[in-house]
Amino acid sequence: MLKLYYHPSPNPLKVALYLEEAGLPYELVPIDTRKGEQHSPAFKALNPNAKTPVLVDGEAVVFDSNGILLYLAEKTGQFLPANTPVLRAELHSWLMFVATGIGPYCGQAVHFKLFAPEPKEYAVNRYTFEAERHWTIVNERLATREWMVGEGYTLVDMAVWGWARMLPRLMGESAWTAFPHVKRHLDAINARPAAQRAEALKERFVFKQDVDAEARKQLFPGNARIGAA
Repeated sequence: MLKLYYHPSPNPLKVALYLEEAGLPYELVPIDTRKGEQHSPAFKALNPNAKTPVLVDGEAVVFDSNGILLYLAEKTGQFLPANTPVLRAELHSWLMFVATGIGPYCGQAVHFKLFAPEPKEYAVNRYTFEAERHWTIVNERLATREWMVGEGYTLVDMAVWGWARMLPRLMGESAWTAFPHVKRHLDAINARPAAQRAEALKERFVFKQDVDAEARKQLFPGNARIGAA
């Protein structure tokens, strides 16, 4: 059986959504990142980068969320566009756009807005601007089409969904005024039973909620070296 090492944050959630949509049986293994469980030797043996998610499929281990989506799609043949050069090029381009743009810039924008010590004005401006720029591109893409790639729902939509859920945390409720097509896309996926099941997974476990001094050391270990954790 597949085993998903999970925390209820955007990257693990998009993998959980794929598993739920595909109807694949899997075991969920909680990793409480605010308690530092991602730094355990056992977990780092699976993912030397000490990040969730990780998918274990027998002897195969995949430890990047976008890599996991591609792995599962290749394994099952589900939630891929038609196998044409044009659509596969779009699939890889947009998935990597989420991987290298949406995820990192949204994550850093939230970090500097909510967690970083002062002074941080330059960093907040830098990462918020880039996050909003990336979401503008997605919004324009969705202005003329229902789904991100081709005519149907694919793993790229799942990757976008994972991060779109967090937009109000980045921008407040003005996010949906700024990005109405992203909101329409998010609502369409949220209405799917698989998305509701994926969202409900966090209720199975108790994860630490406070970002106290100890959690900061676990989440931002590099900052601890300079006394900024």
